[in-house]
Amino acid sequence: MSFRLRKLELSDLDAIERIERASYPTPWSRSMFASELAKPSSLSIAAVTPDEGLIGYLVLSRYVDAWHVMNVAVAPSHRRLGVASAMLEHLFEVTRGDEQRGYTLEVRVSNVPAVRLYERLGFVARGIRRGYYTDNREDALIMWKDPYPGGEERGSA
Repeated sequence: MSFRLRKLELSDLDAIERIERASYPTPWSRSMFASELAKPSSLSIAAVTPDEGLIGYLVLSRYVDAWHVMNVAVAPSHRRLGVASAMLEHLFEVTRGDEQRGYTLEVRVSNVPAVRLYERLGFVARGIRRGYYTDNREDALIMWKDPYPGGEERGSA
């Protein structure tokens, strides 16, 4: 499957809503996405195909000590095809020079495929947020990935 990555835009809001509703029991509202896209401290990535348009997105906020991955979703028909991995790897590439900030996110403890994806990309579990999700009070696993010192991956020669 062929897709490209670009900046997520306000014109994507209809497609974002469709994917968001198909992905989460408590989806973000349209206004939440519009607000995040407008923030100077946000970085958002879209995965698009020529035929179908938006098939995935990643929303990220910059904080003092971390890039917080706020929302990652892929259309159900395109899951397990490397779309989320590509968006996250692109995120690491465009933020690589920022040695001051690591990466953090929360994920449902029951979302084993997502946890495995994040672990493959270098995230490690650092804690639990009890009752984090409002739909069923499920706990969230807090995951962290260190920044790359000097813009280079650890262990590279």
